[in-house]
Amino acid sequence: MSDQEAKAPVDVFEFLAVVIDQTSALAWQKMGLQPDFVTGEIARDLDQAKVAVDATAALAALIEPRLDDEDRRRMQNLVRDLKINFVERTS
Repeated sequence: MSDQEAKAPVDVFEFLAVVIDQTSALAWQKMGLQPDFVTGEIARDLDQAKVAVDATAALAALIEPRLDDEDRRRMQNLVRDLKINFVERTS
């Protein structure tokens, strides 16, 4: 890593991509579809899942204009899958 790379400022769009990854992972967990990070157990909390799904969708909308076609489709598919699974869990 060069000195210039080491001192590069944080890119907001890259940071938001990391946050989206984390909030979507929490959404899957809170829907009871993946084990909790800490406990390793399935713990369903649909109120928290809704917030995580909504946050993921809102953040995705902010960075989508900066994504290439493939990443944009991937992001749209992620948000769609989260929403579909949430609706299925609440029905």
